[in-house]
Amino acid sequence: MIISTSVLANPSENFYIEDEEIFDDWDICRTRGTQQDGFFQFLSERDFRPAIAFESLGENVGNAYQIGQGYTADYPYINQRAEQIFIYARDKIRYSSDEEQFGFSEFAQNADELIETISQEGLTYGDCEDYAVLLAIMFKGAALRSAIALVPGHAAALVHLPEYTRANRVISLDGESGWIWAEATGGKNHLGWMPEQFINDRVSAYEITGEIITAPEQHNKLPTVVTQKGGNRGFQISPFFIVLLLMWLIPLFLKRR
Repeated sequence: MIISTSVLANPSENFYIEDEEIFDDWDICRTRGTQQDGFFQFLSERDFRPAIAFESLGENVGNAYQIGQGYTADYPYINQRAEQIFIYARDKIRYSSDEEQFGFSEFAQNADELIETISQEGLTYGDCEDYAVLLAIMFKGAALRSAIALVPGHAAALVHLPEYTRANRVISLDGESGWIWAEATGGKNHLGWMPEQFINDRVSAYEITGEIITAPEQHNKLPTVVTQKGGNRGFQISPFFIVLLLMWLIPLFLKRR
């Protein structure tokens, strides 16, 4: 199976196919978020570890993190710095489903792949987890604490801004308040706005630290390439997040029986 393209570049350059799924240099499945090798590495029914984010951290630091670092000098006030990073992601990414973009029901991009396309074409396309990953890495590079958050059917980034006053909801993570929702999927969104349908949902979140993921030295896999076809803006729920929603609802249903 060969999928023609030329746009996805650093840091993963050797995608391969196994059991009809697409994997990258780090053996992370890009076409599935669930299970131990999925891009969001579900460890239990509600716990996850966004492994794809670690492809742009530690020894793998690339342009996304470094662009975030550049905001520290230009914007010494952290609230303004976070807002400018948010605006960058909001304005440089156009919302598109993975089916429209890649022909897969799910395909996650890492932060440096998004930046690579932006540098080449001026903008890129992605869905909610792509926005979340890029924002989390850029916030981290800009010396801001960040996290990736999941609610049923959706992903977003969080940034720790205890004195930020423009948010319609302030989130507590592990008992610590001051976390602000970063929902960049709409062209008119502002930092701190959380969609009304998610305000009362339970938020699962994972703070981004300097965790390291190491690529295997070599693969004995047949390489493939992935086409980015472009896409249309909109707001859609991917199959991965439908699975997440079902995982949350089934225990509640069983308790009521």
